[in-house]
Parts: sequence; structure tokens; C-alpha cells
Amino acid sequence: MKNPINIFSEIGKLNTVMLHRPGKELENLMPDYLESLLFDDIPFLEQAQKEHDFFAETLRLKGVEVLYLEDLAAESLTEQTIKDQFITEYLIEADIKEERTKQFLQEFLQSIPDGRELIDKTMAGIQKSELATLKQNSLSNLADTHYPFIIDPMPNLYFTRDPFATIGHGVSLNRMYSVTRRRETLYGKYIFGHHPMFKTAQVPMVYSRDENTRIEGGDELILSKKLIAVGISQRTDVVSIEKLARNIFEQELGFERVLAFDIGEERKFMHLDTVFTMVDHDKFTIHPEIEGNLTIYSISQGKDGLVISEETDTLEHILCKYLELDHVTLIRCGGGNPTAAAREQWNDGSNTLAIAPGEVVVYDRNTVTNQKLEEAGVKLNYIPGSELVRGRGGPRCMSMPFDRTDI
Repeated sequence: MKNPINIFSEIGKLNTVMLHRPGKELENLMPDYLESLLFDDIPFLEQAQKEHDFFAETLRLKGVEVLYLEDLAAESLTEQTIKDQFITEYLIEADIKEERTKQFLQEFLQSIPDGRELIDKTMAGIQKSELATLKQNSLSNLADTHYPFIIDPMPNLYFTRDPFATIGHGVSLNRMYSVTRRRETLYGKYIFGHHPMFKTAQVPMVYSRDENTRIEGGDELILSKKLIAVGISQRTDVVSIEKLARNIFEQELGFERVLAFDIGEERKFMHLDTVFTMVDHDKFTIHPEIEGNLTIYSISQGKDGLVISEETDTLEHILCKYLELDHVTLIRCGGGNPTAAAREQWNDGSNTLAIAPGEVVVYDRNTVTNQKLEEAGVKLNYIPGSELVRGRGGPRCMSMPFDRTDI
């Protein structure tokens, strides 16, 4: 049986991808609570869905099979016992402290007969006003009546890249940086543990959501069959990268080296893929601010454990050295102009999704960067993103490849 996970590059022809179509979780965003939910603005759901549908159709027209997180999660609840277990875990991770409220919600969610409807509800969150029959007579409920939610929404879910990452034939099921996103990985746990597509494949897990240090998929890039790049960033701890590397080598997925890139902890550089993506064998989009000297850590497997070394060099030299290339082309976000670079990086001009070597999906709004990509010989597929970009993520952020053709 062919392994459903096959990711040994960033640029091999994309065959299968998982997306999440934005849902009612976006309508549960409120100005007073944007920061805690990691948003800067509130997207208009109807338009965001149109933009996302355009994205999905663009991929389908290129021969890509598009799967949806919400469908896979629903299809994973194959038995009543699994459904009950999912609800129990979901409520534990929603951190509902009042036992009577938790019991009421357990009964409420179990009463939803359709698996897809149940998954949609867990993603959207639950407002207190939806459960008017639950008398708010506990001290905790009475003292917190101003807060509108019993269970918070998960508005970041359409960035499917982060909760887990596909690596070779394996999966890194991540521990997210923010508490508000940690519940997202529960869907991955059930998909890879119970969905018929994965249950018999026994997909290797190279990171666990139960770990105590954070890592996110936007920091995990598969540069070749031998080489993985991981960002030390706002969202990923250096300790997590060491754990990941050890597991990858122990499970013999074929990779020989992990490069940890220290990109700092600023929000504008929240993930490695917001400042650096691979678009062809020797071409990369970059944000100009990482073009100077970078500190990286090379991790490989030695006879007595991990071998770790530190070096400082330019991104160009690092890529040439470890990808064994004579030359690389670095395509600067905003064309290197400081104003355009800052604006278009904020709108994810560097966050491209390669669907084949030298062919990518980009937001149409990043006109300066897109022109530079075209001048470098990269084929562009444009998608609108006026609403999707409000969540601070681009085409790579919104996609989780399951299968790419090996190159």
C-alpha cells in the first residue's frame, strides 16, 4: 500500500493537499479579543470563503487533489466510542473548570448526530448565548459573565500548515506556541489515528502534541531528500528542533541533516516560511532583512548521538553549501525596496506555495514581489487575498501537502 504521506521536497509536483475552508469560527472574532486569538483584524467570512474557494479551484485545475481538514476529521469519528472520546478530550482541552457546565456541554455535543456538523461546531466555538438553558449559577460563571464564550473559536484553522507538518513519510504533530491554537492539533491526532486513509498506513510520528516545548509547521521546510530547515522563531523553541531531529534520525526517514535557522522572535517573522520559501531547485523568495549574516545550527546523526555545530554565514552561501549548488537566486520581497518589502512581507509576499518546480501560487496583491518572481522565470498562479491575508498568512500557510512527486 502506497504511503499517503510522501513529502521529500518543497517544490516537487503537488499531488494531494489538505486545506480548511474558513467557517463560522471567523464570525466569532471580536475586537476586544483579537490579540488573544492571534488576529489583527476581522475577515469578512463570505468573501474569505470565495477567496479560499478560488485557491482550492486553482489547485484542482493544476491536477491537485484537495482534501479538507473538516471532512477528514469528521470521517475519523468512525465509531461511537471514538466520537465520545473525541468530545471528552475536546472539552478537557477547552479548559472548562465548572463540572456541571462541562457535563452539559458533553450532552450537547453528543446530541449532534452528524459528524461533520459536530466538527464544524467544535471549530466555531460556543457562545454562552447558545446555551441559554444552562443556568449560570456557579461562582465562576457569575464572575465572568462579560466574556461571551463558553468555548473559544479556532479562527487560525485555515492556516493548516502549522498544527502538524508532513516530513518524508512521517508527521510532526506539533505543540503550538499559543494556548488558543493548541486544540487545533487534536484534529490531527484523530485523523492520523483513526481515519481509514491513515489507520492502516501506520504513519511515523516525529513529534508529539504532548511535548512541553513548542514547534509549528510554518517553521518546518523540506529542502531536499537529505535536508530539512527549521526556524528558531517566535513560534518554535530550539529545544523542540533537537527533539524533532533526534526522532527523524531514529525513525530513519532518509534525511541526513537538519538546519536550524535563528530568525529571531518578532511577530513579523513569526515563522521561517514568512521570510523564506523555496520556489525552484535554485530559487528562493526572501525578506531582505534576513539577507545578511545568519546564525544556523547544523544537526546530524553521529555514532554516539547528535552532532551539532554552529556557523554564521549569508543565506546564499548556506544554501549553496548544503544543497550542493554552485549558485542560488534570492528573490527579494518588495524587490528590496524597504517600504515595499515591509508592506508586502506583512501581506505574505514571501509566503509562496510551490505546486511544481518553478511554479507557485501567490496573492495577487503583492505586485512588486510578483513582478520580481516573474522576472526570475517563475510561473505564477494568482489568487485574491484581501480577506484571507487579514489572518497574516499566505498560500503556503494555508496548505498542508500530503503527497509530492519526488524530484
